[in-house]
Formats: sequence, structure tokens, C-alpha cells
Amino acid sequence: MPHTVPVTNAPAVDGGDAPTGADPEPPLSLDIDVVHDGGDWASVADADELVRAAAAAAAAELDLAHSEACVALSDDAQVAELNKSYRDKAAPTNVLSFPAGPTIPIDENEARFLGDVVLAFETLQREAGDLGLPVEHHMQHLVVHGLLHLLGYDHGTDAEAQAMEGLEVRILKRLGIADPYAMAGEPINPPEHLSQRTRT
Repeated sequence: MPHTVPVTNAPAVDGGDAPTGADPEPPLSLDIDVVHDGGDWASVADADELVRAAAAAAAAELDLAHSEACVALSDDAQVAELNKSYRDKAAPTNVLSFPAGPTIPIDENEARFLGDVVLAFETLQREAGDLGLPVEHHMQHLVVHGLLHLLGYDHGTDAEAQAMEGLEVRILKRLGIADPYAMAGEPINPPEHLSQRTRT
């Protein structure tokens, strides 16, 4: 069962409720199921909550409602296997995204499943050290990056990369994290993604 990270809409300016008879807007939310699949994630304080906070910030920035995703906290060995199987690259990478593709819930009360994001612990930790960033900040950046890929954002062209990085910076600002691109320059190993994977 996914854990809900609600980001509620601001109350009315006068402090009252919405006008009588008006349809209430659905709360902004991105339900996240955090799965531990390998790696020493216990060494990162409150790792699960860091993931959920990153998802909540993304949901707020994008006005995302009634959606869910899975974030797997994994290790280099597992990510290398996935990278080889799905991208024919026999090496780990920092983050992989597996978009579920366009899905329409059968029931309007059912959340839309966006897909899976997988983080590689050792690569993430090494990059954070190389870039001089706190592990927690780099982790949340990669969660945001992976979630944006699930939503169709990409960095295949300069224009796409600029738009995606700008959105990442705005989301990270909500978390109190400084612009990682300005602080660290070009990433050593830019976040990568997968274009498709069937939900299992």
C-alpha cells in the first residue's frame, strides 16, 4: 500500500472554507511506495521521508493530484543488471526511471500509476562526494529527476535539458536545497532513464 504524501491546497484568503456548492479541488498528492531493494540506505537518516518530501515538493510544483509511483532504494549491482537488461549498458548509473505510460484508472477514485524510479546507493554516494554535495540533497535531486522522467520530461536536447533542469531547481528550492547545477557544474554522470517498462 503506497504511503500518502498529501500537499493540500492553500485555504481561502479569508480563512473560510470554499464557497457552498462549489466542487472542492482535489488535494495535490503523489503517493509513494518506498521499497528497499539493496544498498546501505540505513546510513542515510530518514531516507524514506526524504523520498516522500521530494515527491511532495514535485506534486506541489506541478499541481499533481491523485497519482502514485514506486521508488526503489537499491544498489549498484541491481541497477547494473537493470541497465544491462533494458538499456544494454553493463554498468550502474545513479537513477533509472521506468514510466508506466498513459494509463486511465478504471475507477475515478483510483490513483494514476506513474511508474518506478530506482536509485543506486553506491553511485549516488560516490557522486555526492565527488560533487561536494550532501548525500541527502543529491538523493532528493535524483528522486525529483526520476519522477520528472515518469511524467514525460527529458534532457535529450539542450532545450529539453534546460527546461527540465529549471523545473528541478524550482522543486529543490521548495526543499531548501540550492541549485545543484550552479553549485557543482556539469554532473559527472548525468541522471539517466528508461523510456518504457511494463508494470509488474
